[in-house]
Amino acid sequence: MSDSYLNFATSPWGGKLTDTLGLPKPLVLERYEAGQPVVRGSILVGGTTDSALLPALAQIFKSMGAHTLAHRQLPHWMGAANHAGLMTGRWGHEDQPGEKVKALVFDATGLTDSTQAHALYQFFHDTARSILSCGRVLVLGRPPESCSTVRQATVQRALEGLTRSLAKELKKAITVQLVYVAEQAQDELESTLRFLLSPRSTYVSAQVIRVGQVVDTHTIPADWAQPLAGKKVLVTGASRGIGAAIAQVMAREGADVICLDVPQAQDSLNDIASQVAGRALAMDIGSPEAPQALVQAALADGGWDVIVHNAGITRDKTIANMKEHFWDSVININLSTQERINEALVDNGALRRGARIVCVSSISGIAGNVGQTNYALSKAGVVGMVQSLAPHLAKHGITINAVAPGFIETAMTAAVPFAMREAGRRMNSLSQGGLPQDVAETICWLASPASGGVTGNVVRVCGQSIMGA
Repeated sequence: MSDSYLNFATSPWGGKLTDTLGLPKPLVLERYEAGQPVVRGSILVGGTTDSALLPALAQIFKSMGAHTLAHRQLPHWMGAANHAGLMTGRWGHEDQPGEKVKALVFDATGLTDSTQAHALYQFFHDTARSILSCGRVLVLGRPPESCSTVRQATVQRALEGLTRSLAKELKKAITVQLVYVAEQAQDELESTLRFLLSPRSTYVSAQVIRVGQVVDTHTIPADWAQPLAGKKVLVTGASRGIGAAIAQVMAREGADVICLDVPQAQDSLNDIASQVAGRALAMDIGSPEAPQALVQAALADGGWDVIVHNAGITRDKTIANMKEHFWDSVININLSTQERINEALVDNGALRRGARIVCVSSISGIAGNVGQTNYALSKAGVVGMVQSLAPHLAKHGITINAVAPGFIETAMTAAVPFAMREAGRRMNSLSQGGLPQDVAETICWLASPASGGVTGNVVRVCGQSIMGA
């Protein structure tokens, strides 16, 4: 659905009026197009003398074909870059800012005490006005729960406040993320950096992502443009909206896609399957027979590599007015069915080792919503399932993560009353709704064979919505 206010605010006359009246002024977001580089512009690197990830970052940026610059407080970046064969330069001259850059990356792994936080001030004070529109900011730290001292854990946890505030301050459709990288997990970082630094992550902001070590061998795609080449992927609820976008982006990334939806959606399901050169599978996944039927289908394929639990329903009413079957059907489809299917596929060896499970939660499951007690419970349950199941699946080399969309422009949100729709669009740091593609891009990152170090994460695709902030 077209966003009339966005179109108005980005027009020459409308832009002047919004500036005069102090109204929100969203920018047209940059979105990924096949074949484009990860970053169009320079990456400015900052850190401290004890930053631990600089050698790994230099290798990753070299792999990306990126151009980097060193902040004046990080002269030793030049050595790390040269060792990796990465072209780099210095940013600024005699305390004067340098060129405009597309991304800032600050390695905060060396911070062990709050008294060292001045390095963050110095870097971001110098560079905050030098980021191009639709730019990216990443702060890399250590997981507080694994820090060796209380003071180190304290300053690392403090990074969350910094990044969430920066995401609200910087404007210009700039996104900011915090990535906690476990000790010895630097080899698992590239997939996440490629996603977060690129237009693929355009509607993801103010998130905290944890990257850890993997049980299995580290995987590097033969072709980063098609990391899912040869992978068999099941997408549920694939006949329209977000599900259709997931199928399309998965196919673009090289996957063999199995598109699943209810028999009533057979015609549209067939259309999507045809578009992605995939297969249609019409099935009611809420039925008792569904898990075993999926096991048999997966084993007939030689096992599946990815399952995306996108199918879901809403039956909104305040709990005082809600019919019992509204409650039961939502919990069954949105949560219990996912649990049964996951158990059946894993227990019967229908998911290959190194498989990826990606679940679609919702911002409603994090923040709650009036008239959605059933839906919010089911989507919060998805979060709980992901976080509790992750360590158990790791024994099988399987990861499980969730995305939690905010206001996404779909047929469902188009039916929302005008005032509520406009509030949903504007109540985030990007002042607009997201697109189904934004959710799909995030899921593809989590589904990548190179994302083995990312598990148990819940990533909001909401433009830093005020809900649940």
